[in-house]
Amino acid sequence: MAEPLFIDHAKGRTWLKWHRGRRQAGDMEFAPARILQGMRAGARVEVDLVRHAGGGFAVLHDETLDRGTDGTGRVDQASADQIRALRRRDDAGGVTDVGVALLGDLCAALAGSLPDTALLQLDMKENADQIGDDDVAAFAAAVQPVARHIIVSGGDAAMVARLQAAAPAVMTGYDPCHFGALTRLRESRDYAGFVAQALADAGQAQMIYLDYHAVLQADYDRFDLIAAFGAAGRRVDAYTLQAVTPQTVAIARHLMALGVDQITTDDPLGLWAACQA
Repeated sequence: MAEPLFIDHAKGRTWLKWHRGRRQAGDMEFAPARILQGMRAGARVEVDLVRHAGGGFAVLHDETLDRGTDGTGRVDQASADQIRALRRRDDAGGVTDVGVALLGDLCAALAGSLPDTALLQLDMKENADQIGDDDVAAFAAAVQPVARHIIVSGGDAAMVARLQAAAPAVMTGYDPCHFGALTRLRESRDYAGFVAQALADAGQAQMIYLDYHAVLQADYDRFDLIAAFGAAGRRVDAYTLQAVTPQTVAIARHLMALGVDQITTDDPLGLWAACQA
């Protein structure tokens, strides 16, 4: 079976991004084997990063170890060796035999020949004032073997710019939907102002990440957010379609009709199959 990489349609091609490394429904988040599988197939894959003690990043979503692993306490208080010794929990909370990936270990495993289309999104969960020079240096060293296949993203443009300055070969992305921005947009309906502010904050970011609810609301109000960012030379990722249902398939088709470049989903395989029907 072909890997669920993208969907071709009347407006072009929309990539399906493997959210938290998931290929299909039921996959555990951030399983290293799945991440490697996706990247080696040429997929767009997203993982979250949280800084650990001693400089560097673990592939985790939460600031604490308790939910995702068999460890306890804050991630930033655990060393790289301590995190390597942990095991991931599945979605039901059960402990598995799957280890926790560190950014450096993951990039080292990816080094070598990857398809040109393979792109690993590193979504940062911290702000610029939460990371130190040792973290920045560790990031640059970790991504060096696969830098051209990396896009670093977040809601703090200063943090993204700081990391990209240390690793100039990586691409960057920006999410303008944080820090109360969506609430303000729902109240103001000032879509042109939202786009202008996002572009001013985004710097040279190639990808703009938008909550799909904002895209659909803007379209209802007769403003095309995807076209507005596209006119500025930016690609758009709409996030996150979770379970595949008739409703989410209809949403995906609507987004594709608007020309979205990428859709983030927890079930790429299921969405891909449903959209072939």
